[in-house]
Amino acid sequence: MSCDGAGCVVIDTQTMQRVGGQIGSNPAGIFQDHNGQRYYVKSLESPMHARNELIAARLYQLAGAPTLTYHNSVDPYQIVTEWLTLDKKHIAHFNASECKQAQQWFGVHAWTANWDAAGFDGDNQGVVDGKVITLDVGGALAFRAHGDPKGKAFGIQVEELSVLRSDRNNPHALKLFSNMTEEDIEEAISVVTRIPGEQIRQVILNSGGSQKLVDKMIARQAYMRDWLG
Repeated sequence: MSCDGAGCVVIDTQTMQRVGGQIGSNPAGIFQDHNGQRYYVKSLESPMHARNELIAARLYQLAGAPTLTYHNSVDPYQIVTEWLTLDKKHIAHFNASECKQAQQWFGVHAWTANWDAAGFDGDNQGVVDGKVITLDVGGALAFRAHGDPKGKAFGIQVEELSVLRSDRNNPHALKLFSNMTEEDIEEAISVVTRIPGEQIRQVILNSGGSQKLVDKMIARQAYMRDWLG
């Protein structure tokens, strides 16, 4: 994977000590380098899956949505994030202000088709120093959280604008987003529609993505702009 210009740190877990085990659904571990910095390292099904998640994370960051700090890895199957000690790690523990803060990024979740935005157990949103962050974007773009391809379900129509607020099979997303007002939704969508198309193109191509994905994400942005009327 290419660097994104934000300072290229390439992680080699072979030079580190494994100090902890898997937390989520993917094979993973906590690794520590010689400076004491810890990283959470997931091993995914293919380099394509890893690239997909890294692109999603960089699109989140482009939109201003807080995420973990991602790094490139010498192993193309790996996703590496800096280890972070959370104050809260489940939306069930969020207060009203934190829920409102999480809702600000609803448009980003919808744009990137992150069906797993809230998490299967409500554990994909966390709080650090009063800031709500998305902890895992593995369910965004082309793949489901467990790695299955979305296929035609990831198209140019952003059905997630409705589905994330209404699907009873996604109860934690329903809990987090269903009570958003029309004004809340419009502002969350505007977070995405304000992004210049050229920046979207650069982020995707610089992260190893395709022009086809660029076209799709710009089309999804246009759909959201039209949704606002």
